[in-house]
Amino acid sequence: MVRGRDACWEHCVLVDATRQKVRCNYCQRDFSGGVYRMKFHLAQIKNKDIIPCTEVPNEVRDLIQNILCTPKKQKNPKKAKADHAAMNGPQNSSSASDEFRSNPECSGQNGSICPSLLFPRPSPNGQVIVVDDAEKQKHEEADKKIALFLIHNSIPFSASKSLYYQDMVDAIAECGAGYKAPGYERLRSTLLEKTKLEINDCCKRLREEWKETGCTILLDCWSDGRTTSLVIFSVTCPKGTLFLKSVDISAHANDDHYLFELLESVVLEVGVENIVQVITDSASSYVYAVRLLLSKYTSLFWSPCVSYCIGKMLEDIGNQEWVSEVLENAQIITQYIYSHAWILGLMRKFTGGGKLIRPKITRFVTRFLSLRSIVIQEDNLKHMFSHTEWLSSVYSRRPDAQAIKTLLYLDKFWKLAHEAIGVSEPLVKILRMVDGDMPAMGYIYQGIDRAKIQIKTYYKAIEGKYMPLWDIIDRRWSTQLQSPLHAAAAFLNPSIFYNANSKIDLKMRNGFQEAMMKMVTENEDKTQFTKEHPLYINAQGALGSEFAILGRTLNSPGIRLHDSLGS
Repeated sequence: MVRGRDACWEHCVLVDATRQKVRCNYCQRDFSGGVYRMKFHLAQIKNKDIIPCTEVPNEVRDLIQNILCTPKKQKNPKKAKADHAAMNGPQNSSSASDEFRSNPECSGQNGSICPSLLFPRPSPNGQVIVVDDAEKQKHEEADKKIALFLIHNSIPFSASKSLYYQDMVDAIAECGAGYKAPGYERLRSTLLEKTKLEINDCCKRLREEWKETGCTILLDCWSDGRTTSLVIFSVTCPKGTLFLKSVDISAHANDDHYLFELLESVVLEVGVENIVQVITDSASSYVYAVRLLLSKYTSLFWSPCVSYCIGKMLEDIGNQEWVSEVLENAQIITQYIYSHAWILGLMRKFTGGGKLIRPKITRFVTRFLSLRSIVIQEDNLKHMFSHTEWLSSVYSRRPDAQAIKTLLYLDKFWKLAHEAIGVSEPLVKILRMVDGDMPAMGYIYQGIDRAKIQIKTYYKAIEGKYMPLWDIIDRRWSTQLQSPLHAAAAFLNPSIFYNANSKIDLKMRNGFQEAMMKMVTENEDKTQFTKEHPLYINAQGALGSEFAILGRTLNSPGIRLHDSLGS
């Protein structure tokens, strides 16, 4: 793979030229497919099999987004003129490949969706626009009007990250001068009804998809820690996730039979024949309720929430005495820095705008992420507390500041901090994977095995050091997380099954057989399964074609062919 002068190379490294695999400098995630797919990762643009980077600095994210949204200049000036004339002529037509080169569509990071990389939709702003001073002034005036509208109506600036935000602006621009925005009455009546119809149509399409692919019931619990407890029911399938309803269970939070009846009502509403699995957390009341459900509806699977279980593994590791000590010290450092505005500003100056406190997920996951940030900024923090700007400040002479500085220059703290990150990062990577957009079921089984191997490698195979952590992982994995569906998904994942370095053990094979026996019940389906099983095992027919072999690592196993072709 030839490395050109692409700005993205400053933020990633090439790790495997043969497979065009590159690694992100910020989250250390590997991607096949070269630097182009890495751009979507760094720009935090969601896609079916591209997970947005959670560690990329905002300025880098914005830079890559601008690169993606800027059309490539054509190398041949004469051809460019001819194309320009053709675009303005009476017979204006363009091929899909022209759209791909000139209209790479991108959208915001939170909740936004990037369309197919192969067939992006044409954008009204796809052409290069030369903006003179007068036009620039108009644009700045428009920007101020938009900002004023948001501020005057107390609309959060995060609304600009919505995938509908730029679509709205583009549609207004297409109308040209004289367009009058809809008023209050039309918004609350006609347009509201039209939007509701579109949403209902979308929900209807999702429900039809459940019959085609099957679906998963998601049970999410929320509590204020005092008296209020809610359970949120959602249904997910390859086409998307649909919120079903939320129920206040404050008076019945620990009532197993009530939870069973509530869960059963949702299963019947969705349709037992459409449901593959139910996912809940591992609280005893939900586990018992699900057991009652599975004894009545034997075709269903139950899987605990992977994020919840991985979080519990990190919590168990965090409760180890030496890990608890280093996490506590890291928390002391962050609390001190973030409790003084001037010190926080100085820290951001020395770290280039870096953050030490990470977004709150669960208590222990957040603490490990914050510790990782401190380890990354080790040299910058030491430099800050030894710099004249700090030494000349009033803070530097205070006892609490001296204690923080002593801690930052303590070799034992950094040794334990690096060790804690070394053993927790493999599990944090699994969390990033399952919280991304890519269907993760087919990667969890191998992900747990790989995490254990990485921990063993970190300790240079010294059994007395890695086995206590293996025991923690196995305890949660074997008794709570592992299910026949995880084994079947791994077995049917071509990137794992056909990989010579992957271990297809007896547990995986048995789990696959158990899942198939439960799912394939009709005689016709059993016959078809019996015919297709050896074709998959031996990669025969279309499974052995050049495109199928290439797709083993490039495509998620959950993506169907007609989806990838944009139909």
